[in-house]
Amino acid sequence: MNTFEKISVVGLGHIGLPTAAVFANKGVKIVGTDKNEAVVDSINAGKPHFYEPNLDVLVRRVVESGKLSASTAVMPADAFLVAVPTPLCGDGHADLSYVQAAAEAIAPVLEAGNLVILESTSPVGTTEKMAQWMAAIRPDLSFPHQKGEMSDVNIAHCPERLLPGRTIEEVVNNARVIGGMTRKCAQRALSLYRIVVQTECKVTNARTAEMSKLTENAYRDVNIAFANELSVICDRHNINVWELIQMANLHPRVDILSPGPGVGGHCIAVDPWFIVDGAPEDAKIIRMAREINDAMPKVVCNKVAQQAMSLAKPVIACLGLTYKADVDDLRESPAVDVVLELADMAVGELLVVDPLVQQLPQSLAELGLSLTDFDVAVDRANVILLLVDHGAFKSIDRELIKDKIVVDTRGIW
Repeated sequence: MNTFEKISVVGLGHIGLPTAAVFANKGVKIVGTDKNEAVVDSINAGKPHFYEPNLDVLVRRVVESGKLSASTAVMPADAFLVAVPTPLCGDGHADLSYVQAAAEAIAPVLEAGNLVILESTSPVGTTEKMAQWMAAIRPDLSFPHQKGEMSDVNIAHCPERLLPGRTIEEVVNNARVIGGMTRKCAQRALSLYRIVVQTECKVTNARTAEMSKLTENAYRDVNIAFANELSVICDRHNINVWELIQMANLHPRVDILSPGPGVGGHCIAVDPWFIVDGAPEDAKIIRMAREINDAMPKVVCNKVAQQAMSLAKPVIACLGLTYKADVDDLRESPAVDVVLELADMAVGELLVVDPLVQQLPQSLAELGLSLTDFDVAVDRANVILLLVDHGAFKSIDRELIKDKIVVDTRGIW
């Protein structure tokens, strides 16, 4: 059976909700699941619980049409998409507890002929573990690791490739890598994604699909680490690193990314560690790149401290908290780490500014910090520290900061 009348999306966060809404907009009945009751209530009221361009309109439309609903319990469906977090533990291992919880919640409602797809970015072998977790609960059904092509339930991995700020467009227009535990599993998953994906879908096995997502993010992490290492070297030689990279990128086979205060987000700052964890003896460059990028907040703080030494009473305007420009996402944000480190170093008074953030993360609020209006911060500060290149910061009147110490970690001024 290659028709899917009802799809269950388990995990209604930054990936799950836009994915659910796009499928629902194609006329498929979607029942989403999230353990957070406030999230479920918000979605059933037609309101996303986070900002993403155009998502509010889309969610309202598909909820009002009856194509999307949310629940705290997993409901029976023809297919299940798992889009739950896979955070990094303190010891460098992936926390697969959310995937396991999703598998154990899906298992009781599984029926022969169902398809289960893991979209969460995961270490190699996680899809197989998910099948084993479900099989342990449902001995009455067969799974690919038991019966291969003849299994009752099909299992596949299709890693999400969505960029915050462009999520809805990218659900439809990004190429997808679809890895099945068997050939049949992959083909069934392909038929599901063909409902919404308008570009290329490459079919492979589950382990290759898992590794492909990790490889994409590790590649970018290594490139950023190279740029960040260059920035440190350029500071030593009094060279503008952004001008240098612009010159180097004139070469037709050179494409250096931009340096910054570190790497954040739910993917690039986390996923390379999954490769390192799976092959610690071999992943030398990948590990070093992670260490370079993780060290950048400290590098920025040392630069600010050195610059502020000339001031009797440093007042530092920290511009930007999110992990990238023009989104409200604070996950793994190096800007937050910079502010925390500056507070710990007691460099001076800190004024925190971010027009897209409604509330400071608890780690900063506990220090007694609060959000400051942009104009007030720029007026009061004698040090301007640009951490995120939000559009609102790019248009600043240079006359306002000409007599202040400026530390620009994004190269926009």
